Order: sequence, then C-alpha cells, then structure tokens
Amino acid sequence: MQILRPHKFPRSLSLALCSCLLIISSACTTTATAPNPATETPPAENVSDQIAQADEGLSPGEQANADFQDKLSGTELLNALKQGGHVIYFRHAQTEKDYADQVTADVNNCATQRVLSEVGWQQARTIGKAFEAKDIPYNQVISSQYCRAWKTADLAFSKYEKNPALNFLPFEDYTDTQVEEMKANVMPLLTAIPPNGTNTIIVGHDDIFESATGIYPDPQGIAYIVTPDGQGGFELVANMLPKEWGDL
Repeated sequence: MQILRPHKFPRSLSLALCSCLLIISSACTTTATAPNPATETPPAENVSDQIAQADEGLSPGEQANADFQDKLSGTELLNALKQGGHVIYFRHAQTEKDYADQVTADVNNCATQRVLSEVGWQQARTIGKAFEAKDIPYNQVISSQYCRAWKTADLAFSKYEKNPALNFLPFEDYTDTQVEEMKANVMPLLTAIPPNGTNTIIVGHDDIFESATGIYPDPQGIAYIVTPDGQGGFELVANMLPKEWGDL
C-alpha cells in the first residue's frame, strides 16, 4: 500500500492551474443553449471552491476516514474510556500550515518544522480540559519527536515521553516497503494493553496512523480510540474531534 500525501501540490500552483482552466473554459463557451437553472450546478463562489469542485476524489485513506462509523459514542463511549484498556491516538493539533516537512525537518529544531497555530494551542487545551472534566484516566502519554506533537501533548496533558517510532520517515511519498517499516514501528504501541483501569495517549501524525490502519486521520486534532485485543491486533471503536470531547 503506497501512501501518497493528499496535499501534494503547492497551493500557489493549484490556484494558477485553476485560473488557467477558467480562462480556457470562458473562451470556449457558446450561447447556443441557454442554461437551465433547474439543472445547472451553481458556480463556485471563490477559487478554493473551484479547486474543490475540480478535485479528482479522495485517496483510499481519506475515503476510509470519511466512511468510518463509530461503534461507541456519547455516554457509552465515555463509560468505556473510564474503564480503561484503550489507546487514544491523536493526530497533533492544527498547525500554521499543512505541508510535508519531514524531508528537511530537524526534530531537535522547531524552527525547521511546522508548528502549532493559535487554533492548535486552543484545541490542545480544550482536549485537556475535557479529559479532566470527564475524569478520563490515562497513564502514559507518548508523542513523536516533532515539536507539533509533543507540544500538543504538553498543552493537553502536561506530560509526554518522546518516541521515535512515531516519527515520519524522511520522504514525502512512501513505497510499500517504507509503509511496512512505519507500520512495524507503530504497531507495538497500538497493540500494547494499558495498565488496568487506565488508557494510553499517543500524539503522532497522519501517515504513521494510516500505515497501520489504512485510515488517513483528518482533520488535524482528530483522535481515534483503539482497543487492543491482547493478541497483537486491535479494534477501532470511535473517532473524536477536539471540540467533541467536552460533549461526551
């Protein structure tokens, strides 16, 4: 399973391509047939919408994320989390930009990486306050070595331990072999049963999670609740956005 990052092209290139297509389209239109308001697709209001309408579709991982159905929700999910036994995998909170920085980033230098935006800081704090208010137990908090991951963990849970198994490989797109390497790195963390009566928190990245589950976790700040089965596997039982934790 190759992983191709969903946002592969620079936005400026996408805008330029879209503008060119619009110019070509305008030059080619005729007035032979009047548009039918009942059947015509309303025009996009801005260039971003035009790009979205021209999108070729979701990647398999994005589609799996869109199609995912919670097995537990609301009070039932909260009660399960209070009983413990789950691994809660967060994709880090929102960053100022979304691009593949793993090729050039130095994990020991935040200035070379994407960093959390003000929205991301607030998302992390919102998550932490909800865990405290809902009395959701957790023991270990494990993050990647990237600043946006451990900062999310620190803001939400006030503690973390860095684990390089959650780091990207230094490539923008991945071969099948590289995907298997990332999966081998993260699977021990996803399948480890937490101490009795508690949960394990992981704060990592999109491609790492997708390598093990086939699901591209989107948007930033989303969490998937994973239940290890004690036999080297797991079940995905729910996903949660940052603002949803307080509604449990």
